[in-house]
Amino acid sequence: MADNKPENTLIDSSDPAASAEYIQQYLGQKEQELKALPADAPDVDRARLKLDIAEAKVGITRGDEAWELARAALDIFLDNECWQEAVEACDVLYQTNQPASLVALAHGVWIAVTYPIDPQRTINMLGYIIDETPAKADGAAVAAITAHYIADLRADEKQRESLMFLTNEMVANVARAHSKVEDQEALSTWMEKLRLHDPADFLPKLALVLGAIVPADQWWFDRDELRDKLPD
Repeated sequence: MADNKPENTLIDSSDPAASAEYIQQYLGQKEQELKALPADAPDVDRARLKLDIAEAKVGITRGDEAWELARAALDIFLDNECWQEAVEACDVLYQTNQPASLVALAHGVWIAVTYPIDPQRTINMLGYIIDETPAKADGAAVAAITAHYIADLRADEKQRESLMFLTNEMVANVARAHSKVEDQEALSTWMEKLRLHDPADFLPKLALVLGAIVPADQWWFDRDELRDKLPD
């Protein structure tokens, strides 16, 4: 979320009352900041505060209210080509546990894979796809190998080792759950069988996974139009 969060954001999950009190305080702070914005403040600044408020409301199980705020913020981020923030908004929408939360996840994954945003965020979004996919379904394998591909493609020197390790583990865990793969030779065979070696093969499969979640006529944005905005 926004960089202006308090440094001490870790909550002791063993003390729900303390956690709820902290979130309420944080929520109140962000609501005051939103009210204090001048009328001519940039739309993106307003959207970032709304997203912080939405995230806090998710933490106190006010998902319906969080949805409205995060959904409005998403539109502003898209209009302003703030792709990282747009994915963060989709992440919060997914966390709201509303009827269209999976649809929001699919939108977030599409943006996160299409645009060169922070690889850790993209990997997190693909991890949600794995969580939502039955173990025996190929969709989890496609999400895991895409996460590994993104780590390899985008990670900087500081991130690379940890993200490559993380995504290697994601692939191995999915292979184990999918086909009881336990060694490197079996993993290579499994990847060959599912055609997971070449992004020209597995990225179109990811598009099919997302298409199974969001029908072609129900996307919230024009994907061709967004592709045209990709940096050269």
